[in-house]
Amino acid sequence: MKCSDPKTIATISSMNSSSSSFSSTVATATSSILSTPPVILSPCAACKILRRRCVEKCVLAPYFPPTEPLKFTIAHRVFGASNIIKMLQELPEEQRADAVNSMVYEANARIRDPVYGCAGAICQLQKQISELQAEFAKAHAEIMNLKCQNSNLLALVCMEVSENSSSSSLLSSDHINDYGNNTSMFLEDNSVYAAWEPLWT
Repeated sequence: MKCSDPKTIATISSMNSSSSSFSSTVATATSSILSTPPVILSPCAACKILRRRCVEKCVLAPYFPPTEPLKFTIAHRVFGASNIIKMLQELPEEQRADAVNSMVYEANARIRDPVYGCAGAICQLQKQISELQAEFAKAHAEIMNLKCQNSNLLALVCMEVSENSSSSSLLSSDHINDYGNNTSMFLEDNSVYAAWEPLWT
């Protein structure tokens, strides 16, 4: 049976075109989904080294990322995986990062110095601190000695300056007195000459 109504024919053709565009959109989306590689979650460094499945809420995953396998290797060599997990589980989450850093530092020190470990490094640092404190005290004593010497020299210079100024003032007063005496003698000589002036006239 053929449909001769033009409106019906137009409606059927528009439905066919929309269904074809929808199918092309679905095909494009499907091809894009298939073309993108699936995201593979890498296990943490601890689970990778221990060769076990890394669960979603792994205790070690936030502190031993897969990019830092040496960090867990050093800590695992000294403390062991079970002890690390036990210590982390006993601590609150805000303290676990500091605990992991402390364990890694202690493990490094223990590998360098198997006898004393971190205590040996602490003793060495304390020895350096005491030596630096002794040097600082010596330098401080030398500075105080130099300050005392400087103050003594300054006092001597002031005394010499005051003595020189007093002696110069005394000398100047003596010169003035001598000059006054000389002028009186000069006046006396003039009086003598004045007494002889009538004889010349």
